[in-house]
Amino acid sequence: MAMSEAARIDLGDTLAALADPTRRAILQRLIRGQARVTALAEPFDISLNAVSKHIRILERARLVQRRRVGREHVLTFNPAPLDQAAAWIAAQRALWTARLDALDAILTAEDAARAAEAAAAEARPAARPRLRARRNRR
Repeated sequence: MAMSEAARIDLGDTLAALADPTRRAILQRLIRGQARVTALAEPFDISLNAVSKHIRILERARLVQRRRVGREHVLTFNPAPLDQAAAWIAAQRALWTARLDALDAILTAEDAARAAEAAAAEARPAARPRLRARRNRR
């Protein structure tokens, strides 16, 4: 997803915003449609000021957009940062899956080589220890 520098979404801000259960609950509500800040604050047992701080973090991460309608502040959900985070997570999953598959192949090959060596050692007749001729010293 090519983006201009001004429209660039910071993955760190997105992940930090998603780290808090209150902010996730706010986003869950906004996914159903726009809402006033006061309506968003109602179900929480925290002050309107605390909810506003959570909303500012969501705005910094560009997960919500605010607009004024008269004296009311109405918020809407912006899915673009979540899409970018999901794309990053998918890319990391693919990278690490490939790396772990390669490591698994190496370890499986090493185990097979050790098993083959052990089988070959068991198949060989036991080597007789050589007896050294003793020199008589007189």
